[in-house]
Amino acid sequence: MKKIIFAFCFSPFLFLQTNAQELKTKSNWQNLDFEKDGVRGMSVERAYQELLKGRTSKTVVVAVIDGGTDVNHEDLKDKIWVNTKEIAGNGKDDDKNGFIDDINGWDFLGGADGQDVNHEQVELTRLLKKYKDKFGKDPSKKLIRKNQVEYDLMGKLQKEYDEKRAEAEQYAPFYAQLYKNYTESETILKNHLKVETLTKEAISGIDENNVDRTVRAAKRTLEKFMELGATGNDIKEAVEHYESELKYNYNLDYNPRTVVGDKPDKLQYGEYGNNEVQGPDGMHGTHVAGIIGASRNNNLGIMGVADDVKLMIVRAVPDGDERDKDVANAIRYAADNGAQIINMSFGKPYSPEKKWVDDAVKYAQSKGVLLIAAAGNDNLDVDVDVHYPTGTYENKERAENWISVGALSWKNAPDAVAEFSNFGKQNVDVFAPGVDIYSTIPGSKYEEKSGTSMAAPATTGVAALLKSYFPELTAAQLKKIILESSVKVPDFRIYKPGSKEIIKFEDLSSTGGIVNAYNAVKMAKEMMKVE
Repeated sequence: MKKIIFAFCFSPFLFLQTNAQELKTKSNWQNLDFEKDGVRGMSVERAYQELLKGRTSKTVVVAVIDGGTDVNHEDLKDKIWVNTKEIAGNGKDDDKNGFIDDINGWDFLGGADGQDVNHEQVELTRLLKKYKDKFGKDPSKKLIRKNQVEYDLMGKLQKEYDEKRAEAEQYAPFYAQLYKNYTESETILKNHLKVETLTKEAISGIDENNVDRTVRAAKRTLEKFMELGATGNDIKEAVEHYESELKYNYNLDYNPRTVVGDKPDKLQYGEYGNNEVQGPDGMHGTHVAGIIGASRNNNLGIMGVADDVKLMIVRAVPDGDERDKDVANAIRYAADNGAQIINMSFGKPYSPEKKWVDDAVKYAQSKGVLLIAAAGNDNLDVDVDVHYPTGTYENKERAENWISVGALSWKNAPDAVAEFSNFGKQNVDVFAPGVDIYSTIPGSKYEEKSGTSMAAPATTGVAALLKSYFPELTAAQLKKIILESSVKVPDFRIYKPGSKEIIKFEDLSSTGGIVNAYNAVKMAKEMMKVE
């Protein structure tokens, strides 16, 4: 699931996003330097200015496996990968790679008729549905005994499903009422002030002693929302979030896969999907893509980490949980079509076809491809509670071409680690900026978002930067450099994600480090023996 964490909350269950234009910290903070700028960014600008000036680079292809990307965004359109072996729109597989008209990538959630899957069940729901169909309403003792493990798992899944659905049923009307209160108050004040757009100053300037009760109440309502940092769009997103959970994610009877027309229990590589890579909602993937490689020299919007990349767009992540077959096929597609680095900002707690994904990771390794994945946003120890996909195979061996990334905040200790970030001394490798990251969103717009979904592409950008200036580096060498050059802060004491327990930062990952482009470039120069 492509999951973004929002920046404040009305309840323990949902974090709402603040106004994107009112930046909470320094613009471009993920690329700044701690010594020079006072925030624990990745020292990207310093690396360009002090170590890379005058050096030539070679274009690197980075695959963004996500929910879709706006390939026409003003800050991305010049950075989108184009399959030059394919003739656009002729309905033929010109390059014989198994995918017709795959100009900018491929959509594994699309149908041959051009339709796309937007919403999906979560894996929990799909598994529960599978076992309910298998056991029926009154299973025999013999059937249960013969399939005891699955029957017990069904009970566990049912309990979890009931809890999740009950939560959505509770909060959907709650946020719907909040949104109603907000919009009604907004209308009242716009009419009172005779304006089309409300500002904080205009609202604060209303004299409560000289207005009627409805205006006074509307003013107080909006001031309360402003105090919490909420906008109308934030609350609307909350409503849509819970309504989506009820209608799609936790609905046992929902099945959108007929749109794709595939066989979900078979891999079918090259036999399904379409070439429409933005999809119905490219918000998440567009934000991720911008962090990696938004144009650095066009005087627009933001500056991505890597300055010489082409972004291959591979759509495999819906609103709901991605299917293992789509993830496996997306990795294979990227590896087959020239991607040198793959970003994966998604995840889920169940992976029934993990072997398919493991095989794809191994295939990517055989092609020399580095995979960089978000650690997840549930403040869990993923050494205990696994977050899929994972760089640990079923046989417990670790993939050599995999980096798992936790999220760092711009705040000082003890709040320096994102409260939502997953962690793990064995299964999370390193941390990178992932809170209040300003990046591209569809329609040539920009917005702040938070999540390990943002920390992964920040790291992917550094990997692409290294590969572009030192093209001889292998996937294993890129991983070694990023991990070993990460900034170690042994005396750092922070809140354990999700609690107020003070722990050592170094206990949250295998390296105990923070990704740093300046250190990484220095190490790459030493490894490659160049000045």
